[in-house]
Amino acid sequence: MELVTHKNLYLVAGRMSQSLAAEIAELMGEELGDPNLEDFANGEIHCRFSESIRGSDVFIIQTHCQTSNSSINDAIMEQLIMVDAAKRASAKRITVVCPHYGYGRQDRKSTGREPITAKLVANLFKSAGASRLVGVDLHSGQIQGFFDGPVDHLTAMPVLVERLKGLEGEMSIVSPDAGRVKVAERYAMQLGADLAIVHKRRSHTAFNTVEAKEVVGDVDGRTCVIVDDMIDTAGTICAAAEQLKEKGAERVIAATTHGVFSGPAMERLAESPIEKVLVTNTLPMPDDYDNELIEVLSIAPLVAEALQAVFQDSSVSEIFGGDHLS
Repeated sequence: MELVTHKNLYLVAGRMSQSLAAEIAELMGEELGDPNLEDFANGEIHCRFSESIRGSDVFIIQTHCQTSNSSINDAIMEQLIMVDAAKRASAKRITVVCPHYGYGRQDRKSTGREPITAKLVANLFKSAGASRLVGVDLHSGQIQGFFDGPVDHLTAMPVLVERLKGLEGEMSIVSPDAGRVKVAERYAMQLGADLAIVHKRRSHTAFNTVEAKEVVGDVDGRTCVIVDDMIDTAGTICAAAEQLKEKGAERVIAATTHGVFSGPAMERLAESPIEKVLVTNTLPMPDDYDNELIEVLSIAPLVAEALQAVFQDSSVSEIFGGDHLS
């Protein structure tokens, strides 16, 4: 007896990523599945897929963030529940797509008695039944090794570089700290720009505060572009921008993948010397954000192309020419 099977792609999204997922689905020529996500009165999450996914190649899209109604932990738990539901519905392969991977900054023990929560999150997805993980600009490359299975590490660099090519004036790409130098160097090479580094020191007396100390490199009279993987409270970016202005930078622009924008971030950015913030839509933007200051670029075409490659079992690296690895 011989049976010829056909692969079936099933694309579904959590409540945090509906807008991005709809754009990805349209580009792939697919329809989003309905997970029928509901909250019980006590806050527990329920999921039930509307159609059969037996034997399907399932892609579950959910960015990890907080909103006015839910926390980043709710987002992760919701995706875990969707993975478990897909596994129990006999999906052939389950790919977890995390445009923003939660707890990515907790990727090592910087002091004693701390967790490595980025590893814990990877373990949870594997235990729930995920076969593969797709992330965009993970905070550190080592997170790729935390998940016990294939990991496709995408980068928003092509999207941001394309926009930065339109800037006028002599450009310097600026790393906001020593840890981002390799990434900034790749931006500088693609844009034919010089490289500068801001030496950063975190305060030992106040949690989540940053002191920018010195600028290494020539920024006088230049258009300075600070590149980073995320802007959270905006302390790092704003401190770096002030140092660049003191050293004679003509314009300061920030380019980042993940716009977390927690707490005082928007206020700090508005009061800083930063002229424009380029960010992608890996995370939903607040309803009242200043679109004159913040320009949102879509990561959907890159994610759609990568998911199509995963489904077809072809190379994801070729999309980025190998420049997505850190």
